[in-house]
Amino acid sequence: MKRSRYATTLLLALVMIAPLLLSACGKTVGETIDDATVTTRVKTAFINDPAVGAMRIDVDTFKGVVTLSGSVKSKDEEAKAMALARSIKGVTDVKSTLQIQPQ
Repeated sequence: MKRSRYATTLLLALVMIAPLLLSACGKTVGETIDDATVTTRVKTAFINDPAVGAMRIDVDTFKGVVTLSGSVKSKDEEAKAMALARSIKGVTDVKSTLQIQPQ
């Protein structure tokens, strides 16, 4: 009886943990490193371009897709930031949730 209860508990634990281990947040270690590299390159490009307010723009990358968020002063600044992000090696797509806030 004790052995059966132990086996059942172990099986239940494995069934509950398996999906977490198999999904691994949807990214491999290599993809995580690549995404971090892409994010760093995009932010560096923003810092090196005086037309883009790098400190007001957040960059997130997931499997090569870059999402820009934060605020910009104009539609032109948003377009410049998106163009810079697209020019970075490893970027597959750029999405913008940037808010235009003229100052």
